[in-house]
Amino acid sequence: MTFPEQPGEAAAAPSATILCVDDEPNILSSLRRLFRPHGYRVLTADSGPAGLALLEGVTVDLVISDMRMPHMDGAQFLAQVRQRWPGTIRLLLTGYADIQSILDAINQGEIYRYVTKPWDERDIVLVVRHALERRALEQDKIRLEALTASQNAQLKALNASLEEKVARRTQQLKLSHDELQAANDKLKATFVTTIKVFSNLIEMRGGKLAGHARRVAELSRKLAQALGLEAQEARDVFIAALLKDIGKLSLSDDLLELPASAWNGEQLAAFRKHPLRAEQLLMALEELRSVSVILRSQLERFDGGGFPDGMTGLAIPLGARILALASDYDGLQIGAMVQRKLRADEARTLVYDSSGKRYDPAVVSAFRSIMDETEPPPRDMAVLSGQLEPGMVLSRDLISRDGLMLLAAEHVLTARVIAQLLDFEGKNGGRLAIRVYPPTKDA
Repeated sequence: MTFPEQPGEAAAAPSATILCVDDEPNILSSLRRLFRPHGYRVLTADSGPAGLALLEGVTVDLVISDMRMPHMDGAQFLAQVRQRWPGTIRLLLTGYADIQSILDAINQGEIYRYVTKPWDERDIVLVVRHALERRALEQDKIRLEALTASQNAQLKALNASLEEKVARRTQQLKLSHDELQAANDKLKATFVTTIKVFSNLIEMRGGKLAGHARRVAELSRKLAQALGLEAQEARDVFIAALLKDIGKLSLSDDLLELPASAWNGEQLAAFRKHPLRAEQLLMALEELRSVSVILRSQLERFDGGGFPDGMTGLAIPLGARILALASDYDGLQIGAMVQRKLRADEARTLVYDSSGKRYDPAVVSAFRSIMDETEPPPRDMAVLSGQLEPGMVLSRDLISRDGLMLLAAEHVLTARVIAQLLDFEGKNGGRLAIRVYPPTKDA
C-alpha cells in the first residue's frame, strides 16, 4: 500500500523511487519522513506479499525491508525481489543479534547492505545515496557497452560495402570506442575520488587524524611499488589505506582521542574488532573484495601476535603487511599510538627495531630504501591561486589547512573552480598549497 502525497510537496520528478517494507506502521512513517526531504519518491508496504504486488506495477530503484515480518520474512522477500527484479538494490533492516537472518538475506537475497536497528539517520541516508549512485554508474556503463556492441554488429554488416564506406564506419567506431574508454577512465577516477572523500569523512571524527589516511596511503603506494606489486595490487593497497579506519566508525570519540598505549582492556578489545567490522562493511562490494581482505589483516603481526586471526609471516596478505608498517609509522608521529608524538627519526628507529617481530623484514627493507633515497626534483610547480588559469591540471590532491581534500589530483581547472578557490582563500584567511603540472610547449 502507498501513502498519498502531502499538500505542498514538490511536484518535480523524484530522483529515485524507494520501497520500504515493514509490518510496523511507525517504522514505515519514520522512513518515509526521513527520505522524502531528500527528493526520493517513497512507497511503503506492510508485508512481503504486499511489497511484491506493488513491485509488479511500479518501477522501484531500491528496496528497504525489515527482517522479522509475519507470513514472509525479509530474507524470503528479498530473495524473490532478486529473482524477479535483479536490478533493484536490496537493503535489510535487522537487529544487532540477528546474525543468521543477515546471512540468510545475503545468501538468498544478495543484499547490498544491512542496517541495524535503531539506525543512525545520517548513516542510512548516506548508504542509500551511495547505493543509488553506484547503480546509476553501473547502468551508464552497461549502456555504453551496449552501444559499442551495437556498433560492432553494424560494422560487421557493412563489411561487404564499398571501401570508402567501411573506412568511414571504422572511424565512427573508433570515436565511439574513445568515448567509452574516456567514460571508463572517468568512472575509475571518480571511484578513487569518492574513496578519498569518504576517507575525509571518516577522519573528521578526530582532529589529529586529519590527513593521516592520505599520508599512509601515499607511503603504502611507494612501498607497493618498491616491492614490485602489480598495478591492481598496488591500487588495492592504496585504497585499503584510505579506508583503513572505516571500521572505527562504531567506536566512541573518547576511545579515539586516546593513544593506543592508554587504553584499558575493554577499550583494547573493542578496538581490535574494527578490522572485522571493516571487512563486513565492504563485503557487499565486489570491487573492494581484495581491499576488505587487506583491512581484515591490518592488525596482524609478522611474529603471530596480532589480531584477529593470529596469522604468522608470509601467511599475512602482503597488502596488510605494507599497511601495518605505513599506518604505525605515521601513527607514532601524530600521537595515535603513544602519548608523546615522536619525531620522524624516532618513528623510523622503532620500525627498524621491530623488523621480524611486528613487521615483515622485506617490507622494512623497502621502507628503509625509501627513507634513504634522494628525493627527485618535482615534475610539477607551486603556484598561487591568483596565477591559476583555466586548463591547468592539479598534480596533487588540493588539501585545506585543516586536512580536508578540496580537489583530487588530475582535476582540470575551470574558470568557475578557480573563482571558488579564490573565494575559499578569502573566507578562510590563508593561502592554499597548490601544485600544477607546468604547461607544455604546445599549450
